[in-house]
Amino acid sequence: MINQLIDHTYLKQEGTLDQITQLCQEAVTHQFWSVCIHPYWVPDAAKLTQDSPVRVCTVVGFPLGANLSRTKVHETADAIHAGATEIDMVINIGAALEGHWNFIEHEIHEIVSAADSHLVKVILETASLSPEQIKSACHCAENAGAGFVKTSTGFGKGGATVEAVELMKASVSENLGIKASGGIKSADQAQAMIKAGATRLGTSSGIAIIQGSQSQSDY
Repeated sequence: MINQLIDHTYLKQEGTLDQITQLCQEAVTHQFWSVCIHPYWVPDAAKLTQDSPVRVCTVVGFPLGANLSRTKVHETADAIHAGATEIDMVINIGAALEGHWNFIEHEIHEIVSAADSHLVKVILETASLSPEQIKSACHCAENAGAGFVKTSTGFGKGGATVEAVELMKASVSENLGIKASGGIKSADQAQAMIKAGATRLGTSSGIAIIQGSQSQSDY
């Protein structure tokens, strides 16, 4: 079921409690895998989903990735303490462009440790990286113990593409998940990402996607 691949997402800066409440209610109703929200809303989302299997995902170093490593580590620990069960962290894009892979791997490892066995997904911002840099970033994520690599924040210069998902899938072992995120708005786009190798979808259009998938299955 495609709904169980969806991180139902609201990461606009103008979100209010009413919008987060609606997001959580939709996630529970449609049995999405998780809600993905800013750290400020984690305690509310944890309460709103507590009687359901919906997980609470939040973001770290978002959206630029250029925070100090110790800031990302503290942010991760605080989010877990507040009730988050999954962490989507942004790598330092500038460091990746400079080829500072030892730094990036070490930072991811520190965040994985701070997450205390909770799932960590590593956002690469693939539109800003070359294919070789995407491969290197994937290797860093896997070596550091992350559970997923993720295409995009949705705030960069491009979102998920089939080509990026295919490259990420080819760059990691079967142990790592692939999250496609950024600009996925339709059932056709979602299915294309899944076919390319995505095992999770980050989208604010989850309801439209599952309704489109149901409509397609009726033919």
